[in-house]
Amino acid sequence: MTMLRVCLGLLLVLFVLPAAADETPAFDAAQLRLIRSFGPWPPAFRPDTGNPLSGQHEAMRLGAVLFAEPRLSKDGALACQTCHQPQHGWAEPAARSHGLELLARNAPGLLDSRLQRWFGWDGASDSLWAAAIRPILDPREMGGSPAATAALLRRDPTLACLARQADGEAAASPDDEALLVLAARALAAFQETLTSPRTPFDDFRDALLAKDHAGMARYPVAAQRGLAIFTGRGQCATCHSGPGFSNGEFHDTGLPFFVAATDGSRRVDPGRHGGIARLKENPYNRLGPYNADPLSPAVIPVRHVAQQHRNWGEFKVPSLRSLLFTAPYMHDGSKPDLASVVRHYSELDEDRLHSDGEAILRPLRLSREESDDLIAFLQSLSAPSDEATAGYESLQMEARRSCP
Repeated sequence: MTMLRVCLGLLLVLFVLPAAADETPAFDAAQLRLIRSFGPWPPAFRPDTGNPLSGQHEAMRLGAVLFAEPRLSKDGALACQTCHQPQHGWAEPAARSHGLELLARNAPGLLDSRLQRWFGWDGASDSLWAAAIRPILDPREMGGSPAATAALLRRDPTLACLARQADGEAAASPDDEALLVLAARALAAFQETLTSPRTPFDDFRDALLAKDHAGMARYPVAAQRGLAIFTGRGQCATCHSGPGFSNGEFHDTGLPFFVAATDGSRRVDPGRHGGIARLKENPYNRLGPYNADPLSPAVIPVRHVAQQHRNWGEFKVPSLRSLLFTAPYMHDGSKPDLASVVRHYSELDEDRLHSDGEAILRPLRLSREESDDLIAFLQSLSAPSDEATAGYESLQMEARRSCP
């Protein structure tokens, strides 16, 4: 009888009482498939066939110099790096960016942007080089023009030299728009070099798949429990999928649609609904004359994407890599830290979601400990690294030596 009581007591401990705080979670087959899909990292480079300068070193040099060039803007004071700061994950530590005017959205980070299909929070651009043109010409951001950009590339000796090295034919063109496209393609070639580093999660993933128990043990147990939530009942991987932790698409996450203007008024940010309209009318999209590969599969979604009512208030799913450096979060910068983001999804107000949209999101109702675990996992998707910044500076130094 005594032995029976001992056995029953052990069963009670194993199956009834809560798990110990330091217990390592077990991942089921579905979770293991998801974890496998988050790598390997970094992914192999694939050039954009629509951009003939993609992957070309001479173009990267020109792009690195142009990225820091304030004369692309109307007032001569704003450069790409004004809002996309290397020390902040190539984003900006401000809720809403400020160009020539206060903008409605937070500047997204540029790390791993080469993996995306749509660009900008609303996907108004369908290539990295078209996305580079948009802020240059936007009167609220840099306020430039094809003529001003072309004049800069023709008259500045260093830029003219770098442009000839990158694409001699385009650099010699009398067409201002051809030089604007050259500048944008070079900016894209440079931005393709911005890859986030390997992280503690990547090491754990590889160790888990290799059954390397010593390697697995180096990953914090709290992060493992957070990963179990992320790939399990949290269903976070529905949207934050693949090696870049983003499906690259657009969703309504229950944030308000209204944006406060400088005059105190409020207006609606249509999100993806407005982005599709701008994409369709953009002369630099993949359906236009400057796409170097009109037969690319990347053209198909551009041709067929169409506005739907549910697109109102949808914004692109951002990558979660290197997110420790890109705060504040969300398209409007309304969440100052990861705790605020996790709390938003834990306490989600379903009444704010479109009734005709996808029924993906539900309040997670996380406990304090579960929230801490999920945050620990999210933190493990970042690692300090100066590689992208060092590459940026190296390209600029090369450019100066090549075209003094």
